Amino acid sequence: MRRCLDCGAELITGLCDNCGLTPAEAELVLRRRVLYRTAIYLLGAVAFLPAAHFYPPLELDAMLIFLGAISFVVVYSAVWIDRRARRQAAVETLKRVCYGLLPVPWLLAGLLFLNGRFDSAPPTSHATVVVGKFAMPGMLRSSRLVVLSWRPGVRIERVPIRRDDYDRFQRGDSVEVRLQNGFVGIPWVASVYHK
Repeated sequence: MRRCLDCGAELITGLCDNCGLTPAEAELVLRRRVLYRTAIYLLGAVAFLPAAHFYPPLELDAMLIFLGAISFVVVYSAVWIDRRARRQAAVETLKRVCYGLLPVPWLLAGLLFLNGRFDSAPPTSHATVVVGKFAMPGMLRSSRLVVLSWRPGVRIERVPIRRDDYDRFQRGDSVEVRLQNGFVGIPWVASVYHK
C-alpha cells in the first residue's frame, strides 16, 4: 500500500485525497520540510552551547555525548528520509523518529538555563586537587580542570572553567569548587578558587 509522502494518507489514485498533491509534489514538500526541521534542530544544538557556558553543569561531557548521539540519529534519519523519498518508498516511521527528536536540544538548553537562572540555594564548597587540565581550541573554546572527585564512586571530575581562569591553575594546586544544586536538580559549577 502506497502512502502520501507529505501527509501519510493512503494513495488510492495518483493524487492524494487528503492534501491534493501528486507523489512528485509530495516528495518535494517532504524534502523541504525535512531540511527546515533539521536546520531548526541544529539551531537548537547551537543554542545549547551558550546555556552550557553560562551555567556549566557538572556532567557537561555526558550531556555533550548524549546530544552528539541524538544529532547523529537526526541527521542520519533526515538523509535516509531524503533517499527513501526519492525512490517513493515509505518514510512515515522515519519521519516520526526524526520529528520526535527535534525539540531535544531546545529542551536541554532551556532546562540548563532555567536550572541555573532560578537557582537560589547557597553554593556548596568542595576541596580538591587539580590533577590535569585541558583546553579545546577553536571557535567554541572549552577549558576544563581535571580534579579528584569528592563524590563516592567517581574517580575524577572535569570541571568547566572560564578561559580567563585557565592559566591561573596548575597541576597539583589545591582548589575549592563551588557547586550549585540547580533549580531542577542538575548540579552546576558556580566557581573555582584557589584554596
